[in-house]
Amino acid sequence: MKIFQWLPLGKVPEVAPTQLYHRLSEVQIVDVRTRREFLSGHIPGARHLAITDFRRHAIEALALDPNRPVVAICRSAHRSLPATRQLEAMGFNASQLAGGMLEWKAQGLPLQKTGDPEYRKAQPSSSAKDSSK
Repeated sequence: MKIFQWLPLGKVPEVAPTQLYHRLSEVQIVDVRTRREFLSGHIPGARHLAITDFRRHAIEALALDPNRPVVAICRSAHRSLPATRQLEAMGFNASQLAGGMLEWKAQGLPLQKTGDPEYRKAQPSSSAKDSSK
């Protein structure tokens, strides 16, 4: 990977939290936070691959479907920038979660804790539902 791709500067395609919430069945989510962050709560269905391990062979081991969009997620949309760039370089239709998990949580969207058979079933706030239209 080129050095530029690792810089947390510039822009990559983004998806708003409520937009992602309504498309969870259509996309693949890669959470690039630390293991501890991931275990403390993640988006249901997310796969974990820390940004420190984000290399071609590790990404390939996730067995992502190249025909489905991929959304990279981190805490604040900082670490997901280079992940999104790497996924794009590998031919995926990739974007990042706008505002990261901080924004996801602020909007009251559902979280799953690893090992929990049920995740906290929070409904988006009425303003979050309205903003997705």
